[in-house]
Amino acid sequence: MRKTAALLAILIGMSGTISAQSDSLQANRYITRATTLGVGYTNILDTYLSPQEYKGIEGRVARETMRMTKLFNGNVSLQNFFQANLSYTHNSPDNNNTFAGLVNWNYGLHYQFHINDHLKLLAGGLGDFNGGFVYNLQNSNNPASAKAYANIAASGMIIYRFKIRNYQLVARYQANLPVAGVLFSPNYGQSYYEIFTLGNSDGVVKFTTLKNQPSVRQLFSLDFPVGCSKLRLNYLWDIQQSKVNQLKTHTYSHIFMVGFVRDLYLVKNKKGNPLPANVRAY
Repeated sequence: MRKTAALLAILIGMSGTISAQSDSLQANRYITRATTLGVGYTNILDTYLSPQEYKGIEGRVARETMRMTKLFNGNVSLQNFFQANLSYTHNSPDNNNTFAGLVNWNYGLHYQFHINDHLKLLAGGLGDFNGGFVYNLQNSNNPASAKAYANIAASGMIIYRFKIRNYQLVARYQANLPVAGVLFSPNYGQSYYEIFTLGNSDGVVKFTTLKNQPSVRQLFSLDFPVGCSKLRLNYLWDIQQSKVNQLKTHTYSHIFMVGFVRDLYLVKNKKGNPLPANVRAY
């Protein structure tokens, strides 16, 4: 009996060790998804349409997914971040208005440096893809300006976990800095009719660096539990600028956002297809 009991204890211990190792190897199945909505202030300049700045209100929606990968012994995370905004602005004399919109998608990897149980530093790179428009309500010849550009961006994060009483909170700061890319822009005084109908498209696609596109996106977020859910508060400071083909553009946005976070665990069925299941992250 004693030998049987000892053998059972060893088997149980081995089973627990194997289970723990298996769970650590499956960390890439844990996914954090967040959807946030918000409004804020924006300042827009596009000298193709007007030499004046336009200021007003902007609404924005964002959806983010983050998960660990198996790269570099499981120390690399994948971020998929999508956002879209729409703004309504007016000039200083208040005699003209514009509508503007932009869709932005970031997809990239970060290596995670675990400083301690509370602090992580992340560094990596992202693909940054953008498309949108600015429409001036009173311009007759060229009422609209198209926005299309893509970049390779350097990206960094600081993630800090802490508690207030029994509440687990997660604070994060992220900055994305476009290093190199391409941008579509008409030449000074050139119409879109010339570009797309007459085929005069020389020089409308430009290579960009920090010199002619000094831009940065900064995100501050705080996650905290509310009942059985987890709430996220975001502050987004978005600076997009360019100076090409004798044209200047900028969009400065300060957006406050709120939304919910879901933590998922991907479970594979018999056919190998991933099935999401809700889990508690904290």
